[in-house]
Amino acid sequence: MTQAELITTPFGFDSTAAEVVEGIDLSGTAAIVTGASSGIGVETARALASTGARVTLAVRDVRAGEQAAAGIPGASVEQLDLTDAASIDAFAARWTEPLHLLVNNAGVMALPERRLTREGWEMQFATNHLGHFRLAVGLHDALAADGRARIVSVSSSGHLQSPVIFDDLHFAFREYTPFGAYGQSKTANVLFAVGATERWAQDGITANAVMPGGIATRLQRHLDDGYIERRVAEGVRLKTAEQGAATSVLLATSPLLEGVGGRYFADCAEQEVVPSREAAPPLLGVAPYALDRDNAERLWEVSTALIG
Repeated sequence: MTQAELITTPFGFDSTAAEVVEGIDLSGTAAIVTGASSGIGVETARALASTGARVTLAVRDVRAGEQAAAGIPGASVEQLDLTDAASIDAFAARWTEPLHLLVNNAGVMALPERRLTREGWEMQFATNHLGHFRLAVGLHDALAADGRARIVSVSSSGHLQSPVIFDDLHFAFREYTPFGAYGQSKTANVLFAVGATERWAQDGITANAVMPGGIATRLQRHLDDGYIERRVAEGVRLKTAEQGAATSVLLATSPLLEGVGGRYFADCAEQEVVPSREAAPPLLGVAPYALDRDNAERLWEVSTALIG
């Protein structure tokens, strides 16, 4: 992939979600945003609602979701726990209309200690990838019914920390590290976008992955108090939540992305493949293993087997 082939847009680092959707009309369509009770999730939902889309906030904490939805015209709230198969299946079963947009935004970051779900899955991989994978598969028919549906898979530059280690997904044998586990799950988010587009483009469904940027939200609640300050000292520029939601909203709505899938974006532009983590600019670039079709195929098969 050469730089000339990468998709660029009129928007960039400083753009907000509201600016990205200006003039876009999605009246009559439906959208789901997971983890939309705070941070970039609620700003993503707010921007999508401004286009006329009917937005559902899929959240674990319904009370927090209702508080967020109170400021979003026409928004509704549904309970969704991405670590609970029954909750995911119930959510998908309740959905009976065509679905235009699915924004897989919810996530956990850098849990300080290895935690497992009841199935024995590492918590970050289970929440960030497997839960969203099960949700998307469960909503496939609703997405296909729309005819030109889009999935946004919220990843991170943290994916540069680790590929998916297929032989030890849940850290049974290797040493658990908070960012190693987070990085693996974020690579899985990109590979999901590649795999979903490969399988579902014929159904009118495309998926892309996004790095929102450096935003101080509840996502960093498991990190020490000085983490953000250290990152800024290292050259990371911070965004507001409204700016952080811009690239997700761009992928969800822009005519420039019609029919485009299996790609990774940051700052409202497709990112260049980098040869190493050290070669990547702060928070930018995508690792080759995250876009590898063979990796995406293997992850899809492994994920399908895990969720049964």
